[in-house]
Amino acid sequence: MRKICACLLFVAVLAGCGQAWNDPYPASDAGRNVLYTAFTDRPKHLDPAQSYTEDEITFTAQIYEPPLQYHYLKRPYELIPATLAAVPQPRYVDAGGRELPADAPVEQIAESIYELKLQPGIRYQPHPAFAVDAAGQPRYLGAGIAEGRRSIADFPDTGSRELTADDYIYQIKRLAHPRLHSPIYGMMADKIVGLKQLGDTLRTAAKDLPADAWLDLDAYPLSGIERVDAHTWRIRIQGKYPQFLYWLAMPFFAPVPREADRFFSQPGMVERNLTLDWWPIGTGPFMLAENDPNRRMVLARNPNFHGQTYPCEGEPGDREAGLLDDCGQPLPFLAAAVFTREKEAIPYWNKFLQGYFDASGISSDSFDQAVRVNVGGDVALTEEMQEKGIRLLTSVKTSTFYMGFNMLDPVVGGLDVKATKLRQAISIAIDQEEFISIFSNGRGIAAQGPLPPGIFGFEPGQAGTNASVYHWIDGQPRRKAVAVAKQLVAEAGYPNGRDAKTGEPLVLYLDTTGGGMGEKSRLDWLTRQFAKIDAQLVVRSTDFNRFQDKLRKGNVQLYYLGWNADYPDPENFFFLLHGDEARVGRGGENSSNYANPEFDRLFRQMKNMDNTPERLEIIRRMNGILQHDAPWLFGLHPKSYTLGHRWLKNRKPNDVGNNILKYQRIDAADRAAARRAWNSPVLWPLGIGLLILLAAFVPAVLGYRRRERRAAMR
Repeated sequence: MRKICACLLFVAVLAGCGQAWNDPYPASDAGRNVLYTAFTDRPKHLDPAQSYTEDEITFTAQIYEPPLQYHYLKRPYELIPATLAAVPQPRYVDAGGRELPADAPVEQIAESIYELKLQPGIRYQPHPAFAVDAAGQPRYLGAGIAEGRRSIADFPDTGSRELTADDYIYQIKRLAHPRLHSPIYGMMADKIVGLKQLGDTLRTAAKDLPADAWLDLDAYPLSGIERVDAHTWRIRIQGKYPQFLYWLAMPFFAPVPREADRFFSQPGMVERNLTLDWWPIGTGPFMLAENDPNRRMVLARNPNFHGQTYPCEGEPGDREAGLLDDCGQPLPFLAAAVFTREKEAIPYWNKFLQGYFDASGISSDSFDQAVRVNVGGDVALTEEMQEKGIRLLTSVKTSTFYMGFNMLDPVVGGLDVKATKLRQAISIAIDQEEFISIFSNGRGIAAQGPLPPGIFGFEPGQAGTNASVYHWIDGQPRRKAVAVAKQLVAEAGYPNGRDAKTGEPLVLYLDTTGGGMGEKSRLDWLTRQFAKIDAQLVVRSTDFNRFQDKLRKGNVQLYYLGWNADYPDPENFFFLLHGDEARVGRGGENSSNYANPEFDRLFRQMKNMDNTPERLEIIRRMNGILQHDAPWLFGLHPKSYTLGHRWLKNRKPNDVGNNILKYQRIDAADRAAARRAWNSPVLWPLGIGLLILLAAFVPAVLGYRRRERRAAMR
């Protein structure tokens, strides 16, 4: 009896102190400046020469430091130094090597020369690749080093050294490494002088080496790169290419030390996931302390991070939003960032509401609980979210999603009048506004062309409206009537959805990777859209690899794809429709295989220009050509809706700069208090259960004792 009462008292004491019972994190982390968040898709590559996806740059952008970065707060996006002393300005020379003025005509410029100078004193994170023995020799080089080791933590000794120009040069050479298959090698081989020749040389050299042998890139010169001194190097670019500065802000151009490449290239390392693809090494604010991509990944503060500080300037409204409160404070604020893999939306959402994740997106299932949309389309948080102090951050992403037409297809392809009218009719019939409302909870804007907001050349209002699809009425774009689309179909040779010559029905084929929640509903909706113009849609689902193979061979008719901006320039979107980038025959990114000589001519003129009124006028003409030819059905530019708890400070949407964790800060005391308040255990069911147990137990004990006494008396 006394034991049961003691249990009840113990339960009551537990309820009044300490962490919530369901807290998934250790008590030692309760007061630390640790960010807790989630990821859904496991990263496949963390090597900066190979990594190119959104789920990977979440990690790589915090670990590696390319020469440049984007200002965290300013909009439009502004490049600033990361490890450099200043943003480099190119010098131009002609074919004879004579220097040209900055405003020289593009056709006279044979090469652009960028000189990059490092800030001194930047050091790498502690890493076993830098560890040396008493004689100053590498501690972990030699036969059998990988034996018995499964993690980078299994190498107890670490070292560090200063960042040098050689490390950046080494990484540029890695872009041409035949075994790495860098996704930007083809593009950079056309830009960086000598990179293509280096790639050819390395392919020949690799054939004579065993598959797991180390290829020492220092033994192979790259003519377009010149080492000036330990902190300075020059890069020669063919012609004029202003966008090269944007590439210098991407992890592809982050430094990789020769020691790390040599360390990870030893026998037995790959079999144990001891590779640069699994354990990155950098000079950035964080380092990867734990890598279990099926469960959890942890970024810990790099103790060697150099002296960057929080910005003191932003755009209007930043000061009022508290985004300048930490002006001049040393970065990073976080001691660590813990990423937990969440495959299901509901558990992810519930943990956010409990305070166990500091930020969250909004899935369709949770949209109505989080956000309300009024009649005018304005978005606000629900009362439940406001009571918790949750903040809503919104922005239109620098992304475009579209349905592509294969311009090599005999039905929907070609630039002749009939095929063009068919594509225009389909563009009118598929109601993007309805799609956004039904399937995206209104989180997006209908695209009028390939350029999203935030990119030079995007124009809101009537100037940017697609006149092939919309009328401009009362200051608003209005999608043309279905009757207009049906008339275009008839003029294309398919009156009432049948071939005017053969009487065969108009059947169109959409290739898709399929799968995913709600996919059937979306495809049913799309089929109804085609039916409005009497066209029959046949969906051909396949896996991702097969889908990519069909794109490469041109064995598609219609397909869906999207593009996120690599850098904030119109060239990064228009190149997707440039004839030289055709997927079939050229292996480029132009999956529609669109080729319009006038568009291509304007693209070549526009791509190397600075952002001037002349460039804007060319972009307008290019948009007009695309809107008429309709090689894409311009879909939508998605809106990003992100929720953050009140204790998460300095968070601002940033679609181009990805090294954002170093700016964020946690009010750990506020978070701990909220977690206790929101996750107080409900004890009365436990109490009732114990009382029921007590009520059943006590009579049994009393009866047992009476029987024992009677037996003793006998």
